[in-house]
Amino acid sequence: MYRDTFGSFEEDSNSKPLSEINMIPLIDVMLVLLILFIITAPLFTPHAIKIDLPQASSQESPDKPNNIALAIDNKGGLFWNDERIDDKELAIRLAKAAQTIPQPELHLHADKKTQYQKLASIMSIAQKAGITRMGFVTKAD
Repeated sequence: MYRDTFGSFEEDSNSKPLSEINMIPLIDVMLVLLILFIITAPLFTPHAIKIDLPQASSQESPDKPNNIALAIDNKGGLFWNDERIDDKELAIRLAKAAQTIPQPELHLHADKKTQYQKLASIMSIAQKAGITRMGFVTKAD
């Protein structure tokens, strides 16, 4: 007996469910979309707008104070920017420097063998003169 199972709703014991998905139509659609996006993508780029940006200058600001280099040798001698001075002249110059606006920074260059008492007295003179910014400059061995 010949039975045509095409289009029938009867379950046959020999028929198995289809377990594979046909990928060819999906790949065809994806390739068409890819080509479409490649062609239309340059049309969506915005037009360039010319903008005048500010130019940065690398010049030093004129309101930056000069630093004062105060060197102290191993015998306690003082050198104001490489000019030898005494303790009285130091107090006068520090008082004048404290009055300038903006106030300069005092950089202390001391010898290794300089006595601590000398450094303490110089810091005291600077504080009494009104110097608010002071730093120690050291040299790596």
